[in-house]
Amino acid sequence: MLAEIISPLTVILVALLVFAFVIFVRTVRIVPQKQAFIIERLGKYATTLEAGFHVLVPFVDRVAYRHTLKEQAIDVPPQQCITKDNIAVEVDGILYMQVVDAKLASYGIDNYRFASIQLAQTTMRSVMGKLDLDKTFEERENINSVIIGAVDKASEPWGIKVTRYEVKNIMPPQSIKDAMEKQMRAEREKRALIAESEGDRQAKINRAEGEKREAIARSEGEKQRRINEAEGRAVEILQVAEATAEGIHKIAAAINDKGGAEAVNLRIAEQYLTEFGKLAKTNNSMIIPSDLADIAGVIKMASSVIRPAFEAPVSA
Repeated sequence: MLAEIISPLTVILVALLVFAFVIFVRTVRIVPQKQAFIIERLGKYATTLEAGFHVLVPFVDRVAYRHTLKEQAIDVPPQQCITKDNIAVEVDGILYMQVVDAKLASYGIDNYRFASIQLAQTTMRSVMGKLDLDKTFEERENINSVIIGAVDKASEPWGIKVTRYEVKNIMPPQSIKDAMEKQMRAEREKRALIAESEGDRQAKINRAEGEKREAIARSEGEKQRRINEAEGRAVEILQVAEATAEGIHKIAAAINDKGGAEAVNLRIAEQYLTEFGKLAKTNNSMIIPSDLADIAGVIKMASSVIRPAFEAPVSA
């Protein structure tokens, strides 16, 4: 009898415990950091729960949406774009965004991730259609900024903030790649030829400049050498003239001294005989003066020529 009474009480107690646990679970909510929960009360927006511990009204409040407040990196799939010069290229990218208003992200649009990707792709096609193929590789910064501006403006009512957009790959067709490779190879060869010609031109200029400086230095050296030689010859001539003049003055003074005239006569006689003897040795034929024996007359005649020449400076 007691067992029959306890059994229903146990069942009721267990049921109450399970009911209490369910009530507790539906009442208590713990929101992790950098997340936000949207609470609806009887199907209508009630509040936004931030990170922390919260208590809800059981069977009345429910968590309708869960959002992460971290910055999200969303991959934008590759798509075909037609450039301004009618080249089909495949472009993909990465879109960075962040939920700044959880309520708007929940009720402003059904799926903000899908909508942002579609908007980024359509904007990318529009931007690529305004650029030539060669410019698309150079205008990545401009493309990124245009897409960021367009998506961020459109997603503002959704409670989304677009932070960055990066173009990952711009892939033209294989035929265009081959043509671009040939163009780059030709450009590199052109730059190599230009660099080689510039180097050869500079080398010729350097050699010509060196030869010019060498010629100038050589001519300057030759000029200085001739100036030095001329100055040396001038000094030599001046010194010889001064020495000759000094010698003449001394000879004149010696002649005017006592016994000087006799010494000159003796010297003239010696020179006369010496030169006459040389003439006799070097010639087979000789012309002998008729007054060879009159040496005194020869000396007298020579003295009469020399004396006026040496007396003039002394008297002066």
